[in-house]
Amino acid sequence: MHNAPQPKLEDLPTKAQLRRSSIVAGIGAVAIAVMVYMPAELGQDPTGVGRLLGLTEMGEIKQQLAAEAAADEALHGSDDSSWIMDDLLGLFVSTAQAQEAWTDEVTFTLAPGEYTEIKATMEEGATLFYAWTSTGGRVNFDLHAHAGGQDVTYEKGRGKTEGEGSFETPFAGDHGWFWRNRDDEAVTVTLQLRGDYSEIVRSE
Repeated sequence: MHNAPQPKLEDLPTKAQLRRSSIVAGIGAVAIAVMVYMPAELGQDPTGVGRLLGLTEMGEIKQQLAAEAAADEALHGSDDSSWIMDDLLGLFVSTAQAQEAWTDEVTFTLAPGEYTEIKATMEEGATLFYAWTSTGGRVNFDLHAHAGGQDVTYEKGRGKTEGEGSFETPFAGDHGWFWRNRDDEAVTVTLQLRGDYSEIVRSE
């Protein structure tokens, strides 16, 4: 068996290098705690990174469940776990029911410079919910309506790849989007809709 060679003194890290490494490690640990642990476990996101990574929502759910479990224990005692399971089941069921299915889905492709209009025919006071994504590039859009001398603009966007929301109509008519592809490549847009409308119309 051969003994490992003893390191030379000049090969060992200096105190300054060790101190610098400790500082860097400490900063890294703090950054991980603030950007990952706090959003994922506590639902607190001081930097905004946790929400971008989807961690903040997870932490908020954990905190909500913990609060519900504590309240349940205070009311019923810690040995009755069926109450907690019932609360968890109710939470997931209510979340699933809240996510209603989309009624219609429209997909279209725009060549560079091409445009189109997708609108829903609606009565006054009707509500439309929507979500859309663009793949292959970005689009400009104008969500609006005009009829009988009246006009309204709900939202405008330039160079966007997704959007979602809802609106209530101030008057009857065709309400929807003017889309234009300003990129150098073709883009495909998928639009999902649900709400109070009688038909979907497209014009080019």
